[in-house]
Amino acid sequence: MDILLLNGPNLNMLGMREPDQYGTQTLDDITGHLSALARDAGFTLAHHQDNSEVGLIDKIHAASKNGTKYIIINPAAFTHTSVALRDAILAVGIVFTEVHLSNVYKREEFRQQSYFSDIAQGVISGFGAQGYEFALEAAFKHIQSN
Repeated sequence: MDILLLNGPNLNMLGMREPDQYGTQTLDDITGHLSALARDAGFTLAHHQDNSEVGLIDKIHAASKNGTKYIIINPAAFTHTSVALRDAILAVGIVFTEVHLSNVYKREEFRQQSYFSDIAQGVISGFGAQGYEFALEAAFKHIQSN
């Protein structure tokens, strides 16, 4: 596998959940589009959404054994709370981009703190679903240059 896309808690509710913040596309819409973009560019993309830290951590651990070259992660609420998820990413040493649909800097102060930003290759925030496309382009370039 080339790229692993991970989405944290409540992102399975996209399309219904606060559309003014998160847009009207569903997670299936987004992942389907990204999978097609990856395939067209000659890459493989796997995606997983989980409302549990355990499920996300297990996918990160598995990525270290299955040839994953890049991770795109929207940790959602775990952004501000999960040292365990941060430690899992550090343990596997796979380059990643942190993505947020909304501009976290226009929201509550607690949303402006991330356990991931300082270890990410980059952070994309506030561009809605298009942010995932930006992250995918970064993944393509990273993989091609290594």
